[in-house]
Amino acid sequence: MIHERHKRKSTITSNTGIKSTLIDLSHLIVNDMETYPGFPKPQVSDYLTYEESEGRYAPGVTFHISRVDMVANTGTAIDSPAHRYAGKPDISELSIDSVADLDGVVIRLEGMNGIAVSRQALSAYNVRGRAVLIETGHAKLWGTPAYFTAHPYLARDAAEYLRDEGASLVAIDSLNIDDTDDPHRPAHSVLLEAGIPVVENLCNLDQLPTEGFRFSAVPMKLQGMSAFPVRAWARLVLSSN
Repeated sequence: MIHERHKRKSTITSNTGIKSTLIDLSHLIVNDMETYPGFPKPQVSDYLTYEESEGRYAPGVTFHISRVDMVANTGTAIDSPAHRYAGKPDISELSIDSVADLDGVVIRLEGMNGIAVSRQALSAYNVRGRAVLIETGHAKLWGTPAYFTAHPYLARDAAEYLRDEGASLVAIDSLNIDDTDDPHRPAHSVLLEAGIPVVENLCNLDQLPTEGFRFSAVPMKLQGMSAFPVRAWARLVLSSN
């Protein structure tokens, strides 16, 4: 069942009568915005302004070219196995079918007791071959200091459950899939060792059905990068009948 709230999203109707609804799951990043405590803030600037490009082309033709300086884990971002393990695939080596158009499921945990997501919280869901999106409600704090404190994360047994049950990708609407006070980083270690990409800092998961959608989180194909920002989205396919 598709709830009324989905109707305001962009839809495209094909000549087969099928409507595809796209829902943006990425946070907005702006210049000089803190997205992770202690990391450099992204710096967005001009490489070439409209005014500076005047005279390079035909009269009245101008262009703008920007540049950005940021760490790879800025905002909504994906971690490849190389983020944790030297010699493992980096983002340029992630296959398209491992990050795009994946069958998805949302595990809704907003209001849960504590901030550690346990195996028990996941065990009722079919995760095999799916992108598992964990909704904790933490995304509502984005852009505030509270986003960086007491953030939900996956306990080791939850990560092991997702690995053992064959999840294709794991994502969370939180600062980090691990407890940042735990230097062992068990969730990253378990999932990335198994070749399961990790996406952090999702938003708008409340606009998705629990299942019945396709998930994408596609990074730039840039060699040597172990993580990178993504434009993450979900696609709902609705019958027009």
